[in-house]
Amino acid sequence: MARGRKGKRPEEGQYAPLPYALLKSRAWRALSGPAIKVLLELHTRYNGGNNGKLFLSLNEAAETLGIGKATAQRAFDELQDKGFLVLTKQGNWYGRQANEWRITTKPENGRPQSTASNDWQSWRPKTERGSVTDPSACPMGPPRNHLNRHGSARKPVRPVSPVTPGSEMGR
Repeated sequence: MARGRKGKRPEEGQYAPLPYALLKSRAWRALSGPAIKVLLELHTRYNGGNNGKLFLSLNEAAETLGIGKATAQRAFDELQDKGFLVLTKQGNWYGRQANEWRITTKPENGRPQSTASNDWQSWRPKTERGSVTDPSACPMGPPRNHLNRHGSARKPVRPVSPVTPGSEMGR
């Protein structure tokens, strides 16, 4: 296999590394599919020197990723809530300018010796009484209605046979 300079394989092109710690985090595992698609799209726009100036509009995200505009909006909101994305500059609809974003997994550009903020590491799921994430919630299933619509007890669909297994029928 031929290698280019510095051990790179020229046939592979660019790639977006995702650290193992990120992939095993609560925040990553709580992301929806559309949010992951939006984040990966923003990663493809990162060139090593433009974090904080990553352009992706709502319309472009919806069209490029094959999702609805409302779904794209929820994905952007989710990525911000979980600490993967920061809005650095609000876009201008009339000026036809997209929002500018910063990915928290990469160093912010324009700041010397900057490191990634990794805000996603401090995200914790919100707990609600009775939710899966609340360990104190008592296990409770949905209520069951043991009566039919007329208010009488339900009867089995098949009649129960008085014959027990192992006994002979027709004695």
